[in-house]
Amino acid sequence: MKIVILGTGGRLGAALLREYRDKFEVTGFDRTQLDLSDMNGVREKLQETGFDVLINAAGFTKVDLCETQPDRAFLINAEAPRVLAEICGEMSSRLIHFSTDYVFDGEKREPYTERDEAAPISIYGESKLAGEKNVLAAQDRNLVVRVSWVFGPDRPSFIDAMIKGAQESERVDAIADKFSAPTYTRDIAEMLPQFFERGVDGGILHFSNAGQCSWQEYAQWALDCCNNAGLPLRARTVGAGKLENMTNWIARRPVYSVLSTAKYTKLTGISPRTWREAVSDYITRFYSKK
Repeated sequence: MKIVILGTGGRLGAALLREYRDKFEVTGFDRTQLDLSDMNGVREKLQETGFDVLINAAGFTKVDLCETQPDRAFLINAEAPRVLAEICGEMSSRLIHFSTDYVFDGEKREPYTERDEAAPISIYGESKLAGEKNVLAAQDRNLVVRVSWVFGPDRPSFIDAMIKGAQESERVDAIADKFSAPTYTRDIAEMLPQFFERGVDGGILHFSNAGQCSWQEYAQWALDCCNNAGLPLRARTVGAGKLENMTNWIARRPVYSVLSTAKYTKLTGISPRTWREAVSDYITRFYSKK
């Protein structure tokens, strides 16, 4: 099976490329190799490459920057996926497109299902939702996978910043009143091939590690794991910050954006492991060696 992955310079795309290169015939493109704002170049390069499955892990993901550059946000996050879906339609290939929990407004207080109405409160969320609609309108076998709080070894994320802060300072804080669920790139890479075959239904699918937490709980567990692994830390506890005090943020963020993975479990018979297990695994694999 021939797989093309877009966004291999990012945290998720790099993980997918690493996990799949020995299992499939894989071609990966980062932003310097394939610029999603150049639609003609995208069309030309993808048509000459050829593939069975196109995985779009690329996007304009800087939430605050999207507010000040809305045209670019919609170009990369909405218009480019429409073109990718067109190309896949012409080539009779399957498109798997990654989206985000930020398509929801955060007003709900129980996990969001695929049937819940999306109501984004930021330009980033609006542009990602438009991209979803463009992908699904093109052909019903395309798949949109929504993920949240993605972490992994290929590019620093929130918990890496927290660990670094705890190594350098005696005090670290994280927001205690915003909730979602972390998603480990390794777990995404392991589950995704089930959806490569053409016969598998398309549509929207939520995937994250099981459970929910605040950023403070997430960071505290990461520090606990580091402590158990014998890593030297100057800070052992994470102080509680408040969402309302993040005055340097431009875009609004959903307060609660936990994704229900019940549909995934029903389709596959597999329940994602808990976020605590995933974070512990990550730290054991990539920090214990440092």
